[in-house]
Amino acid sequence: MSKRIDVKDLNVYYGDFLAVEDVNINIEARSVTAFIGPSGCGKSTFLRTLNRMHEVLPGARVEGEVLLDGENLYGPGVDPVTVRTHVGMVFQRPNPFPTMSIRDNVLAGVKLNNKRISRSDADDLVEKSLQGANLWREVKDRLDKPGSGLSGGQQQRLCIARAIAVSPEVILMDEPCSALDPISTLAIEDLIEELKSDYTVVIVTHNMQQAARVSDKTAFFNIAGTGKPGKLIEYDDTATIFSTPSQKATEDYVSGRFG
Repeated sequence: MSKRIDVKDLNVYYGDFLAVEDVNINIEARSVTAFIGPSGCGKSTFLRTLNRMHEVLPGARVEGEVLLDGENLYGPGVDPVTVRTHVGMVFQRPNPFPTMSIRDNVLAGVKLNNKRISRSDADDLVEKSLQGANLWREVKDRLDKPGSGLSGGQQQRLCIARAIAVSPEVILMDEPCSALDPISTLAIEDLIEELKSDYTVVIVTHNMQQAARVSDKTAFFNIAGTGKPGKLIEYDDTATIFSTPSQKATEDYVSGRFG
């Protein structure tokens, strides 16, 4: 079951440094939302607050609320590890566990959460997750081979399968195609389109065309200058952001005049 995310008055800090200021945004369930903006504007930092990955860095903290279907992920007594089973993450560089087989990579998150699972259930879950990541056909005959033997695009789909296996409601992707060739990129974009029927997908991308192709809504982040906090400037349907944005800064960015 995919869920909606409502962010209220969110400030993100690294120590005393305010990295992202006063974000308010509603991310719809079963949709793809893209975060765009120049480097250093806080979009990846903000993305990481949505599953509390941000706070693995020393001194990092947030103020404000991130509500997953009304439940505050930063509420008292909420376990960040549990949050990450509901809100999965796929990183910029594919990061399968190199010494693990393809099969064990898919099951890694499940085992990490100490879920006991029978061999036949595990087999079913591996197949279902790899099918969900459009990778099953390519790897079904070599599930016991190391994940590191796959191509970059396949490794990224393996990481998506690993994220799916724990049955999250939300999948975050931080520039998932930036390390990939055009054909692999297309495969991931097609997959994102399919994932939104089951998940809420949020993607950070530097690629304007990609944002325009895959997302339903787009959030534009910007920064006034070095040392200043990133801010959410505009958030709307993707078609509107790319054709008739309300802010001049958004128009300048999407038309390539800066950034």
